[in-house]
Amino acid sequence: MSAIEILSWPFKQESINKINNNEHYLNYPVIYVLNGNKEAYIGETVYFKSRMKAHLSARKNVSQINLIKHEKFNRSATFHLETKLINYFLGDEKYTLQNKSKTASDFTHNYYDKPYYDQQLFKEIWQRLHELKLVDHELHVIENKDIFKLSPFKELSIEQLELKEKVLEFCEKQVSANPEEYGSLLVIEGEAGVGKSVVLSSIFNTIQERAEEASSPLYQTENYLVVNHEEMFKTYKGIAKQVKHLKAKNFAKPTPLVNSLQKDNKKADIIFVDEAHLLLTKPDTYNNFHGNNHLEELLKLAKVVVIIYDQNQVLKLKSLWGAATLEQLKKRSTYTEEYQLTNQFRMQANDEVINWINAFKNKQLLPLPHDENYEFKVFETMKEMHDTIKMRNSEFGLSRVVSTFDYLHKKDGGTYYVNESNGEYKMPWNTTSTKYTWAEKPETVHEAGSIYTIQGFDLNYVGVVLGPSVQYDAVRDEIVIDPSKYMDKGAYSGTEGIADVNEAKEKIVLNSLNILMKRGIKGLYIYASDDALRNKLLAGQNRDNR
Repeated sequence: MSAIEILSWPFKQESINKINNNEHYLNYPVIYVLNGNKEAYIGETVYFKSRMKAHLSARKNVSQINLIKHEKFNRSATFHLETKLINYFLGDEKYTLQNKSKTASDFTHNYYDKPYYDQQLFKEIWQRLHELKLVDHELHVIENKDIFKLSPFKELSIEQLELKEKVLEFCEKQVSANPEEYGSLLVIEGEAGVGKSVVLSSIFNTIQERAEEASSPLYQTENYLVVNHEEMFKTYKGIAKQVKHLKAKNFAKPTPLVNSLQKDNKKADIIFVDEAHLLLTKPDTYNNFHGNNHLEELLKLAKVVVIIYDQNQVLKLKSLWGAATLEQLKKRSTYTEEYQLTNQFRMQANDEVINWINAFKNKQLLPLPHDENYEFKVFETMKEMHDTIKMRNSEFGLSRVVSTFDYLHKKDGGTYYVNESNGEYKMPWNTTSTKYTWAEKPETVHEAGSIYTIQGFDLNYVGVVLGPSVQYDAVRDEIVIDPSKYMDKGAYSGTEGIADVNEAKEKIVLNSLNILMKRGIKGLYIYASDDALRNKLLAGQNRDNR
């Protein structure tokens, strides 16, 4: 079998003229990379020479042509490999990409022997690109980057593509309407791990591309992607640096954007909100938000608002969303639509594992789940769990211990620890970085992450410390939550107007559990601080292993 060949020429007319017209690749499926010092474009074609002529007259900031050929290429394979290369080039971060988003008609379908091209041949292509210094990082390094996982060029599922087309249609139609006081609202609901942020990244990139196209209904629209989460905000800003059609100024946190638009007396065209369950539902004067509700203010400041929302991921009372609040805002909107995303993408786990976590979130303890392809394990000590996580991290990368917020955590200076309840072992709480997300820093394998560093992100293996707030009642055979032992006191501020404060606090703790347990792609480990809960879980595990 012949190997991958990569031929290179200067990006000049003379180079194209010198290509022999008898070369078989001129009428054969190939992939190509055009690159300069800082920018690159990736494409595929069956008419290489004419395609390069078209690029010569239109494409700027590139100086070299790199043709990738192989005797087993076919059009389905080159189309698929082109998409894959775009995503990995984005994660490699060597170049800013000039590529535009795929459309639904460009969906990468199944084809004959796809696993061979997807796995073996792609690895060979990347190895050659690495040898030629066209890329900087190896595949496994890129695959563990958050910027790669939220790439706007990701291959979407049919369900995700349908959603993307629906959102684009909604935006194009409603942005030309004349809104009343409140703009139009599209609500996309889905629980942790269904790929909400991936779809949103893809949609926003396409929206921003169309904002530059004179023929588009979205031409010259002013649009923003908003997220009230520091770590996610870093990732989106990182993506903006690598994609030509995205600008950092179009990514914002809700309070600064609201205040800026109000100050300038401006109205945006479209505002997308990721993790909308983190929006404030009460004034927060400490952080300079003086409205009653982030979403309400955004609806007043945009013609169209699209939100990604999961009521089971609310982590603060001042962000506590009730169905009534959302319904009220829907009624005030000029026009409203809803969409549900359902298919789990993050966890490579069966329904038994997912059902166990969902039941735990509802304070029910089911028999421990079995899954041959997903490692679910309970540990007797936190040290054993941490040692196993470190081992998995050395094998697969991106494996971390996280904990419920049941231990004091100091932001500025000082060291606070997550403590083992049945031993002397302890782990320092997570540190933060202005540049990198927490789990991407190698040294954080020695720390315990909080809900605020890990929400919205993937890990390969997650070790969850269930702190003292999570207990087991043997008489009632159910999980009991003690909100007084939950140390995130900021989560409990803003109790005004809440009928049952204790129940609301309990929901905050249960939501955090749900988020932490659904971080792991390949496995979930659990250590419980509460003796009764730990013994119950271990007894179930030992019984199953007999």
